[in-house]
Amino acid sequence: MAANEASRAAATRRRRQLWAGVLALVGLVLLIIGVTVADGVAAWVEVVVAILLLVTSYVVQHLARRETVYRPDEHH
Repeated sequence: MAANEASRAAATRRRRQLWAGVLALVGLVLLIIGVTVADGVAAWVEVVVAILLLVTSYVVQHLARRETVYRPDEHH
């Protein structure tokens, strides 16, 4: 049963890392478009949304790493 829980936890971590990568990629694309192509209010909106996506990506990555590093040791 512990192997099943470990497998499920690993799948959750991988899924969170995948979402963090997708959020970061979308955030970077929006940031590049907002800085280079867009004008006026649209540019500011894209830059703000991009920054929010990048911060969200960082938080999701941090949570996934924290679960990996600080998960309880089952061997005691």
